[in-house]
Amino acid sequence: MISSIRTAHRPKSLVPAGIGALALLTLLPTVPAAAAAPAQDPATTTSAAQPQHRSITPAERRTSAHLDALRSDPERLKAFFTALPKGGDLHNHLSGAVTTEYLIQLAGENGLCIDATDTAVRPPCGPGTRPAADARTDSQFRQRIVRAWSMQDFPADQSGHDHFFDTFGKFGEATRDRGKLLADVANTVVEQNQFYLETLVTPASDSARKLAESVGYDADLAAFHRKLVAGGKLDKVVTEAVREADAADAQFRETAHCDTRRPDPGCRLPVRWISQVSRGSSNERVFTQMAVGLRLAERDPRFVAVNLVQPEDGESALRNYSLQMRMLQYLRTQYPDVRITLHAGELTPGLVKPEDLTFHIREAVLVAGAERIGHGVDLVHEDDWRGLARTMARRDVAVEVPFSSNKQILGVAGDDHPFNAYRHYGVPVVLATDDPGVSRIDISHEYRYARETYGLSYPELKDLARASLEYAFLEGDGLWATGSARAGYRPVRACAGARPGIVPPAADCVRHLEGNPKAATQWRQEAAFAGFERRYGEGR
Repeated sequence: MISSIRTAHRPKSLVPAGIGALALLTLLPTVPAAAAAPAQDPATTTSAAQPQHRSITPAERRTSAHLDALRSDPERLKAFFTALPKGGDLHNHLSGAVTTEYLIQLAGENGLCIDATDTAVRPPCGPGTRPAADARTDSQFRQRIVRAWSMQDFPADQSGHDHFFDTFGKFGEATRDRGKLLADVANTVVEQNQFYLETLVTPASDSARKLAESVGYDADLAAFHRKLVAGGKLDKVVTEAVREADAADAQFRETAHCDTRRPDPGCRLPVRWISQVSRGSSNERVFTQMAVGLRLAERDPRFVAVNLVQPEDGESALRNYSLQMRMLQYLRTQYPDVRITLHAGELTPGLVKPEDLTFHIREAVLVAGAERIGHGVDLVHEDDWRGLARTMARRDVAVEVPFSSNKQILGVAGDDHPFNAYRHYGVPVVLATDDPGVSRIDISHEYRYARETYGLSYPELKDLARASLEYAFLEGDGLWATGSARAGYRPVRACAGARPGIVPPAADCVRHLEGNPKAATQWRQEAAFAGFERRYGEGR
């Protein structure tokens, strides 16, 4: 289990108000001791599934058999994966997660124009542009924008790298209403039977840039940080970021009808923000954004972590990679309780020089102290990659895997993906969407891909969902005493005997769930699993 979970004050909103009278309590599975793992090293082959490290319950076995029987029934298979409880999404860029159709709608509502490159620009609409609102009635125009702003119909025989990243510049002007974006994404997350969301945004971007430019870069990172903090300059940017979050919160609640009698599904979703840092920017801006994000997370519990974004293969990102890891290493001494998750190893041979494939994941883990890694696709090209994988397993550093994104951007899929290598060496793996709006997928697609490509059983899919909550940066203690498949997912002592309908939860369990949002969210998922297994484990 990840150590040093911060017990911050609860966010003002974007979080359900507890779990009421524990109406969602349900049967927790009894899981005996772990089984021994076989000695073979599957490394990267699809045929070698991860060894099971826990016993399988009868309900899980029946549900797994039901899943096997659905192979020739695509519609019922799709329904199975939609209904499957799928934990949380820990790697989700808010602007890239919104459905493209909703972005086009927002562009029209805000009076934006579409230029000759299919980029949304501010009005008035001059020569060579036309109102985005025209897409409401002109289906060909709408489909042209959809293809420009997403991977829809992108040729499979061409590299999607540039097109994928170019989409953000094209629809960026339509993403200013952060609360509306969140309402769209949160509803989708809940409808996909997920229970938690961590989504990436860039807080107080313009003010952070201006602060960086006014202070200027200093290679002495401690001195640089002192200059940022002096006179309350950094705190002024953080205060603006808090106001920005408050405004997004209010807009979200209004858009999702949260304070009405008919709230949208997303109103009950626990949401946390992760601060983005633009790794392709100047050194002074990168360091300043890091400091803003870390100080913000220390001050506002709605923000839980910092991450680096933008293409890892960019010229500046490659040149300054090690420096950026050292920046985080220093800043962690100033903000020791803030969590770090990093895009690292989103690279392939040919995209960068061979030497650039050998150290990115290692430095993210060993230098920057990342608790989770996003993508990690170039694992087997790292120096002593097996040793690195063992280190990640020992430290419980999870890897966030978005299959569709990896395939579309890097062309990596199937046996070329290190999914099985991570699992074989015991590295915690969580499935994620990355930018589902751009990719035109949802989390059900990613779970189904894992099943069909790597032959995962229902219990293995279930454990991936459990892992996505276990390695979430949600505050409080968790539900599991030893949170992993290897340890059998044994409930904490307070909740060990809870059996709804048979043995009421003890007062200690009620207090544990009500006092720990992480445990409460995990309990909701276990309740959903019990219902799911009753439905599919009985053949209906």
